Amino acid sequence: MNTPRTAVRFSVLGPVRAWHEGLELDLGSPQQRAVLAALLLRRGQAVTLAELVDAVWGVEPPKAAASVLRTYVSRLRKALEPGRGAADPPRTIVSVGDGYRARVPEETLDLTVFERRIADAAHASAAGDESAAARLLHEALDQWRGVALAGLPGPLAESERSRLAEKRLTVLEKRLDLDIQLGRHGEVVGELMSLTGEHPLREELCRLLMVALYRSGRQAEALAVYSRARAVLVAELGVEPGPSVQDVHARILASDVSLAPAASPGSPPPGRTDPPAAAAPGTPAGGVEGTVRRPAARPVPRLAQLPADLPAFTGRVTELERALSLLPLDGNMPAPLTISAIGGMAGVGKTILAVHLAHRVADRFPDGQLCVNLRGFDPAGAVMHPQEAIRMLLDALGVPPQRLPAGLEAQTALYRSMLAERRMLILLDNARDSEQVRPLLPGSSGSLVIVTSRNQLTGLVAGEGAHPLTLDKLTAAEAYEFLARRLGAERLAVEPAAVEEIVARCAALPLALAVVAARAAAHPDFPLSALAGELRDAHDSLDAFAGDDITTDVRTVFSTSYEALSPPAARLFRLLGLHTGTDLSAPAAAALAGLAPREIRGPLVELTRAHLLTEHFPGRYTLHDLLRVYAAERVRAEETPRERDLAVHRLLSWYLHTADATYPQITPNRRRIPLPTPPDSCPPLSFTTHDEALDWCETERANLVGAVHQAAASGYPGIAWRLPAVLWGFFYLRSHLGEWLDVTRTGLNAARAALDRRGEAQALTDTAAALRTLGRYDEAVDHLRQAMTVCREIGDRAGRQRVLTNLGDVCLQAGRLDKAVEYTRRSLVLIRGLGVVWGEGIVLSNLGDAYQRLGRFDEAVRCLEEALVILRDNGNRWVEGVTLDVLGTVHHRLGAHERAVKYYVQALATHRDLGNRWGEGHTLGHLGDVQLAVGAVKVASDTWRQALAIFAEFNHPDAAKIEDKLRFLQCVWR
Repeated sequence: MNTPRTAVRFSVLGPVRAWHEGLELDLGSPQQRAVLAALLLRRGQAVTLAELVDAVWGVEPPKAAASVLRTYVSRLRKALEPGRGAADPPRTIVSVGDGYRARVPEETLDLTVFERRIADAAHASAAGDESAAARLLHEALDQWRGVALAGLPGPLAESERSRLAEKRLTVLEKRLDLDIQLGRHGEVVGELMSLTGEHPLREELCRLLMVALYRSGRQAEALAVYSRARAVLVAELGVEPGPSVQDVHARILASDVSLAPAASPGSPPPGRTDPPAAAAPGTPAGGVEGTVRRPAARPVPRLAQLPADLPAFTGRVTELERALSLLPLDGNMPAPLTISAIGGMAGVGKTILAVHLAHRVADRFPDGQLCVNLRGFDPAGAVMHPQEAIRMLLDALGVPPQRLPAGLEAQTALYRSMLAERRMLILLDNARDSEQVRPLLPGSSGSLVIVTSRNQLTGLVAGEGAHPLTLDKLTAAEAYEFLARRLGAERLAVEPAAVEEIVARCAALPLALAVVAARAAAHPDFPLSALAGELRDAHDSLDAFAGDDITTDVRTVFSTSYEALSPPAARLFRLLGLHTGTDLSAPAAAALAGLAPREIRGPLVELTRAHLLTEHFPGRYTLHDLLRVYAAERVRAEETPRERDLAVHRLLSWYLHTADATYPQITPNRRRIPLPTPPDSCPPLSFTTHDEALDWCETERANLVGAVHQAAASGYPGIAWRLPAVLWGFFYLRSHLGEWLDVTRTGLNAARAALDRRGEAQALTDTAAALRTLGRYDEAVDHLRQAMTVCREIGDRAGRQRVLTNLGDVCLQAGRLDKAVEYTRRSLVLIRGLGVVWGEGIVLSNLGDAYQRLGRFDEAVRCLEEALVILRDNGNRWVEGVTLDVLGTVHHRLGAHERAVKYYVQALATHRDLGNRWGEGHTLGHLGDVQLAVGAVKVASDTWRQALAIFAEFNHPDAAKIEDKLRFLQCVWR
């Protein structure tokens, strides 16, 4: 493929840089370059926003990490495509779901060129063309311009720097080996001396230097190199040099002629050996140069320790493809590859997937497979120490017990030496943490390690460049196939509704599905609907998922993860069983636990790493349905009723007071709802902008709705009616009308049950507002009349005024204009007597609207202009936008089209500043009417289409009115 002349070229093998047509581009700050690096290193695959946050900041991102990242991406797009027009979509960094993907031709990235040259060199070497292989490796190494990703911050850059540095060094060793074989030993001596000084523990460099010196006639210096290397290894690691170095040392002492420069053309190149099974014990496995002898070991058959693959394995197609894509197509592994943490919660199927994956690729590793259960979360045994695992692995590799050195470091060195020339697959199942796994990783290229763990092994990802692969629950289709493979598709087809319920009740967790499938298989005459009924009856417990042994009992499996937690994390986990919302923010979790925000981070990180909690977006967490049931069981068993009540009250109070903190930003200067003092241990959030307040409400919307219902059910009626009251502006602006009506009715029922008359009056008024907005005017009037009765009974004059204002507004929207004027004028008298200037502006605006609909335009303009002055003086921009819209309508009806357009444009600007999408849609509809009146048909059509898009977004009934207008235009055009 030819690279386009204008393609941007990228470099990561050194400082991250880019060039366009020979000119270097400004890529911005180090963090911004880190974002670009993260995208480039993924080689065209999508990178989620959460992964980018982790890449740049790790476990402690800034509060606004997501918005900062979007800013970085926007700047990178401008820098990388300087000629792109504002309306053109980006071509280099494209949005993909919740993230981005870099679309970069392979040949424009130096890392890809580096890896291609390495692969080409391997093919040339396999074909016997060592000269071409050496040349290609020289070209590969020429791609480097210093330390990879130099100057970039973040855990991804740190881990990739280490991985790429190791890769470069391995390639450099191979290139030096080939140079020596090709007779260039004299040319590489100086380079090797420098390298051995930089890497004194790297035995391959020592071996190559010894061979190069010996071939150059410098035998004494070659022996001195060995002495220095041995002294360093003994002093630093307590181990002797490995077999390959000892072998060269012995042959130099013996003046072995096979080390002479004149190697036969057909001899294998240095460092390459035949598979160990083809060599007799104690005999070199390859050519005479750089041969490696194994430690004396008893003969062992080809290792095949993998457990049997599951015949009924199904699903996980995406995860398998991602794992398989990490393996080189040519079978050459330039570095040990670790797929770390096929991770996920207990019961999600990590081991089954790992075993299936291992069987899929086992044929690529001719020296066999090793497998160890590390018992990281084993209900029947203690966690395995790394030294015990090392001893098991060395025993499998044929090392006699009497030859095992003392100490973990020495055993690890021997283990890595044994693997140095082997291509093996190693499965490390059920790991506890990175420290348990790290000594078990090979130190040289050619092997694959698959690790499973319930914990996030971030240490392996950051330090060893491991590739995380986290499992979630099965998709609905995968869960169906899971059951079909075990019970037969025919049985499932008979009762599709029961199958759907079983999958839902099992929350698509493989272990839970397996337990239910086993029960169904054992009783083929049981209808699946009966099994679904058993699950339904046990919806608040895990009794239905009890297995025949501790490894298949869902409750026991969960308990092993729970019991491994620290006390603070365990307490937070069980308290999460009290939360009824869809997800949870870190501040909400702090309120639930009664901790300061800075104290909650540790328990959250611990739960996330243990896969007992999922951080689905930076700072937001969710709990699997069955884990939620288990947490609820634990909180009932371990916390007193008082502690449970206090936790629920803290959380609900936090939602109420934080929602109230949005009120001044969404509806500034409006009357506040009196609230009780919040608990000291859960301070609410604060907001400085309108958008920030609206965004928080939108993000927490499902939780806020859930909090109203939980408050009503938990004996907190004051929270149940106050929370909808402080959220009315949000529900109105964002047109969440069904939820608005739901929570106001829930609050009303709670207030009535508690005999809270003021709460009842407020909830009746709020319910009427929701009904009015839904166009259910008669019901709204009925609720307002009930509210008026309550206000009279409790002597609430201000409440009566508010009810009158709302009655006038409902009658106005219902077209009962004379009644609207009557109620609104009575409200105006009351509000002036109360001295509430803020409310006076609203009432005058409503009265002006009623007058204009009656055709009393002079009175309308007088009221609206007076209202506009009061509204602007008091900062009520919300009703200011409505008032401007009505003024536009007045002038439209008077035929003053230019003035009408002027008011509509001002109204649109105000609506958009506030995020009042509903108001924006209405004003766009009115503006289209004026445009049509002056003959601008195409412009009117475009304006109405904008309005329709807004109304359709919220399923607003006025969408039908706009559609009628657009159909009318189509008829006219025909």
